[in-house]
Amino acid sequence: MRVMVLVKATKDSEAGIMPSPELFEAMGRFNEELIEAGIMQTGDGLKPSSEGKRIAFDGPGRTVIDGPFVHTGELVAGFWLWEVADMDEAVEWVKRCPNPMPGPSEIEIRPLYELSDFADAIPPEVAEQEGQLREKLSEH
Repeated sequence: MRVMVLVKATKDSEAGIMPSPELFEAMGRFNEELIEAGIMQTGDGLKPSSEGKRIAFDGPGRTVIDGPFVHTGELVAGFWLWEVADMDEAVEWVKRCPNPMPGPSEIEIRPLYELSDFADAIPPEVAEQEGQLREKLSEH
């Protein structure tokens, strides 16, 4: 099962306050454990939303919205993509994670859709094309 692990933003992360050297070291050790266990596929931190943009869609229209975005607790400050046996395993790994922020923080775990989840929704030729695209991605 693939999951996206989302580190939620805080006022500090949105202000661009960098983690302490001790936190960098602790997170590095945690990431190393994830890699050695075959869990972590990728991950990274995100710059504050003040450096980002959103594109709002309404039919054929597109509107570009400059950051910063207001609801800090709903923003993402970083992420991992993990391969785990199930959600319980993901939860156990997150519980071992150092607190990613200087103060209170949250991490959200969301399962990714797999091609098999769409078996009844898409025609076989589309499923085959999607499978080929995913294979190409995994080769890079």
